[in-house]
Amino acid sequence: MKLSTEIETYIQAHIDEEPEILQELNRQAHLTVIHPRMLSGHLQGRILKTFMRMIRPHHVLEIGTYLGYSALCIAEGIPNDATIDTIEINDELQHKIQQFFSASEHAQKIHLHIGNAVDIIPNIPYNFDVVFIDGNKRHYIDYYNCVFNKIPCGGFIIADNTLWDGHVIEQESITTNAQTKGIVDFNEFIKTDERVEKVILPIRDGLTIIEKIKNS
Repeated sequence: MKLSTEIETYIQAHIDEEPEILQELNRQAHLTVIHPRMLSGHLQGRILKTFMRMIRPHHVLEIGTYLGYSALCIAEGIPNDATIDTIEINDELQHKIQQFFSASEHAQKIHLHIGNAVDIIPNIPYNFDVVFIDGNKRHYIDYYNCVFNKIPCGGFIIADNTLWDGHVIEQESITTNAQTKGIVDFNEFIKTDERVEKVILPIRDGLTIIEKIKNS
């Protein structure tokens, strides 16, 4: 599911530039963490910002902060009086995340939660117009079920990594890798859910756009 280097370079040269804070976050990720590829990156980050500009949500939820790249992109795109709640289970990343959030001009929009998403979400006292799922792939269905009733009809769930680097069509990976199986199970679950309309965009690792159209 990877773009050729030449095409990706061309795309990045013809879209909005990556803000300086995200450039620095990207640099720090490659210097200090094991899996820097987990960042949303320049192209997907600009797409997330654009989606937020189009939807104009008041409350956004992100499951899986990592270092905060996608949360910062979402915060760029939402209105000044809107908020994003972002949840990260790895408390060892909290200091790095908060450093970048505090340095952002959109810091007032971002609320960081550390812990298990399925425990935290029920205690957030408002609903969400958009939910971005990018946590543990084995738990995507759990996340989806946890947030579904906190999204109004017309709201959106955006799920990342739903093509999982192409492994979703590799039978060996499906049967031997729990993350791959989690994504495949999620995709099949969404396919048959008549409460939503959905489309998979073959961007980066696959991005599924899900619109809630009815409650049951």
